[in-house]
Amino acid sequence: MKTHRRTWQRREQKAAELFGARRQPGSGSSGRDDQTASDSTHPRLFIESKLRVKHAARELLDSTAKKARKEGKIPLVVLASKCKHELVICLYARDLNAIATEALAATIERESLKASIVDRDSG
Repeated sequence: MKTHRRTWQRREQKAAELFGARRQPGSGSSGRDDQTASDSTHPRLFIESKLRVKHAARELLDSTAKKARKEGKIPLVVLASKCKHELVICLYARDLNAIATEALAATIERESLKASIVDRDSG
């Protein structure tokens, strides 16, 4: 399958715009010390965009989405690797705000629970 030469550039731009940035022309291939190797101009996020026919993580997310739709839930895939403690999260961009809201709510609930335990133990 032939891909138009600008298709990957448009995908990089879309990824950058999702976070309020622009596509960084030449990014990784420029090798310039005064520019980021990231695919975006974002000051804090290093965004790497890849356009492929298939991605294993995308295939897993798509199959998870079919199951999630049946239950009226938002699909989210969490990947873990042996000997690596950090989790990797895969989600659709359209679900980013809803998932971030759920993560924030869980953090607030955990902190509230910790505070109530400390209050109970110290009182």
